[in-house]
Amino acid sequence: MKFIRLSFILTLFLVITAQLFAHNTNPDWGKTGHRTIGEIADDYTKSKTKRKIAEILDGQSLALVSTFGDDIKSDKRYRNFSVMHYVNMPFGVKYEDSEKNSEGDLVTGIEKCKAVILDKNVTKEDKAFYLKLLVHFIGDLHQPMHVGRAEDKGGNDIQLQWFGSGTNLHSVWDSKMIDGFEMTYTELANNSNKISKEQVKFLQKGTIVDWVNETQTYAVKAYASVEVGDKLSYNYSYENFEIVRSQLQKGGIRLAKVLDDLFL
Repeated sequence: MKFIRLSFILTLFLVITAQLFAHNTNPDWGKTGHRTIGEIADDYTKSKTKRKIAEILDGQSLALVSTFGDDIKSDKRYRNFSVMHYVNMPFGVKYEDSEKNSEGDLVTGIEKCKAVILDKNVTKEDKAFYLKLLVHFIGDLHQPMHVGRAEDKGGNDIQLQWFGSGTNLHSVWDSKMIDGFEMTYTELANNSNKISKEQVKFLQKGTIVDWVNETQTYAVKAYASVEVGDKLSYNYSYENFEIVRSQLQKGGIRLAKVLDDLFL
C-alpha cells in the first residue's frame, strides 16, 4: 500500500513539474514561424552576406538555425539567455523610457549578439553561437507577445480555449494560428505579400528599439482581442492571422538588414 501511495505521489509530482516546465518554456513563434522568418531573410540578404553566413555556419541555412534559441532552453548552461527572448514594458511607455531588467532583455540580447559577431578576437564557434541566437531573437522581436506585459508573463497566464483545448494567449500567437493555417515554413515564405523595393526600404528603417516599440502596438491589440476564458477558433484566425503573416514578413526583411549591416 505504501509503495502504491509513493508511486502515485511521484507520478503526480512528475506530471505537475512537466506542466509547469511546459508553461514556462513556450516556444517563440514556434518552429514554423521562426523558420519562415529565416527563409524570408535569405531572400533579402545580399550575396556577400550570404557567403559570410555560410562560412560561419558551415553552410547551415538561416531557417535551420532559427530555432536554436529555443533548442538550447533545456540546457542549464544557457539559462542566463532566457530573459533575452522578451522585453516587458507598460503599455503606452516606449522602451527607452521604461524601467529595464537588470538581467537583460530582448534588446540587450540582440546588441550582445551583434557585438560578439563583430569582435575580431572571437572564435568562429562563438560567432556561430551568437549568430544563431541573433536570428532567433530578431524573430522574437516581431512576435507581439514577446513585447507583452510582465504581470501575465507575456500572455502566458491568460488562459483560453483554442478549438476546445486549453491554452493561453501567448501560445495562440506563438504557434496555434500558424499551425492551424497548415502551411510549411517554405510555403508561408513563398506566399508572403508582394512588396516593392521602396516598401522593403521603408520596413528596414529605424533601430531595434524602434521595432520593439512598433511591435508593442500589436501586443496591445492582441490583449484587447480576448478575455480570459474565451473560446477561440476560426473567426479569431480570420481576424488576426494577417497580422501574424505581416510580422513574419517584417521579421525576415529586417533580419536581412541587420545581417547586411554586420557583414557588408
